[in-house]
Amino acid sequence: MAEIKIPAQVRAEFGKGAARRIRRANQVPAVIYGHGGEPVHVTLPGHDLMMALKTPNVLLSLDIEGRDELVIPKAVQRDALKGFLEHVDLLVVKRGETVTVEVPVQTEGDLAPGGNLLEHTLTALPVEAEATHIPEAITVSIAGLEAGASVLAKDVVLPAGVALAVDADAVVLHVVAGSTEAAAESTEA
Repeated sequence: MAEIKIPAQVRAEFGKGAARRIRRANQVPAVIYGHGGEPVHVTLPGHDLMMALKTPNVLLSLDIEGRDELVIPKAVQRDALKGFLEHVDLLVVKRGETVTVEVPVQTEGDLAPGGNLLEHTLTALPVEAEATHIPEAITVSIAGLEAGASVLAKDVVLPAGVALAVDADAVVLHVVAGSTEAAAESTEA
């Protein structure tokens, strides 16, 4: 995964009023923490951060007053109605360090005919991976699965260097039998 470089400014103002002023200036207040250090309060450019966060588990290289800090987003708060970024918590990571993150699960292929439905029990799979090699998504093949079939976490093929951080018998995907009307329509077609 490529690193996205974003400039950051240390902030000295705190509280609701200061946060509102920062957001009006099209910036986002953030906190950087981890590795036993003191939390650092920063301000990040709103548009750059929004574009970077479109990638799940993005690796950010922050330029904080001349020094680089490698971080991943831990918590992102958005405005409930407008979707604007309100605040971001960032976790410091080091190269070679293993981190636990949730990676989105994608499916490929088609279910067996018969009007069956696919239920995503886990939309994101918790995994442990090296901080600079976090996969963007994990693809699971559902080709030919019939009603009642399940895909367990242990059945998912993970990229090299990635390990499960969830019970191996956890259900990731489950195929549910569709209604008889849907099955009748599919046989008529």
